[in-house]
Amino acid sequence: MKPITIRSIKLHTVLLPYLAPFETSFGAETDKVAVLVELITDAGVTGWGECAIEFWPGYGQETAETARHILSEFLVPAVIGATLACPSEFPALIKRFRGNHHTRAGLEAAVWDAFAKSNDIRLTHLFAQCAPEGHESAGRATVGVSIGIQPSLAATCDAIRQRLQQGYGRIKLKIKRGWDLEVARAARAEFPDVPLMLDANSDYAIEDADHLAQLDQFNLMMIEQPLAHDDIFQHGRLQARLNTPICLDESVKSASDLQLALQVGAIGVLNLKPARVGGFSESLEIYRICVAQELPLWIGGMLETGVGRAANVAFAALPGVTLPSDISATDRYFASDISEPPFALGAGSTLATPEGSGIGVDVQRDRLEEAERRWREKYPYGKGG
Repeated sequence: MKPITIRSIKLHTVLLPYLAPFETSFGAETDKVAVLVELITDAGVTGWGECAIEFWPGYGQETAETARHILSEFLVPAVIGATLACPSEFPALIKRFRGNHHTRAGLEAAVWDAFAKSNDIRLTHLFAQCAPEGHESAGRATVGVSIGIQPSLAATCDAIRQRLQQGYGRIKLKIKRGWDLEVARAARAEFPDVPLMLDANSDYAIEDADHLAQLDQFNLMMIEQPLAHDDIFQHGRLQARLNTPICLDESVKSASDLQLALQVGAIGVLNLKPARVGGFSESLEIYRICVAQELPLWIGGMLETGVGRAANVAFAALPGVTLPSDISATDRYFASDISEPPFALGAGSTLATPEGSGIGVDVQRDRLEEAERRWREKYPYGKGG
């Protein structure tokens, strides 16, 4: 493999409208904000990464404004001129800076993309080379779809029916206090055999254990992150009272967190979001643990643009990702994405990894400029300015 040297980095804050608002226990969102990282090597190769952040510190602590600040003032200056023989060397360059996982993940993703392109290899195959021996990419990822909180039970069932007709094989429903048992009951009555999971986004406490145990009757694949975003211990107590596997999301921010969760019996399934754990190098460490422990694994998304979606699909194509991932087709969220080609749902509820080297999608400069303009016009002083 040829090494790469980082020559320059440009940052692009973009705003894309969703086709429809997406509601969780955090609230409803109508637009996607992201900071895209454009990295150029000394050989003139361009790599792209996406800082999968949000408008406000809800799911994570980072926003578009904090991401740009941390990148501009600290991370980018620390890596300009660095030569890398492998992308996994990158975290050491910014090791002295703590936190900001989503931000650093976007920068690292641009390194992985540039390295793969420099060596004329698809990103999914580069990941496979860094995975345990024999873990070759399938070239496509099995995926499901996430459905936000709907205005009624009937609307929820209509949304499920629509996604099943489109070809999605696994359904995830967002729940919150007061919108859980009846939602699961209605979904199961209408769709008794559909693989179904619920995502609570940390809306419950251990005191709700008896209430949550009632969800066991609905034959769920898992309940995702029912308790606090930074908790592992109480999830262990809760799992002991449930038959349904608990899937941890926000609680696992590193390989060490995963080892602790396994030790205390707090996890039956892992939702791995590369952005949440700081990038693909840490994701590969977590992947190795899941394979060794035979822990069911799927890749979660942050409603990324095509840049982040392409990288996630490349990782989700690895064989250790044993459950359908939360990476839907482009037309699930956007009328026009930032990159081409779009991701289309294929046979068997799958998304194919693009054919080209690196992430395999091309950022469209006119759409990039339009999305940057939309951000500047809507938030001329930054979000909340």
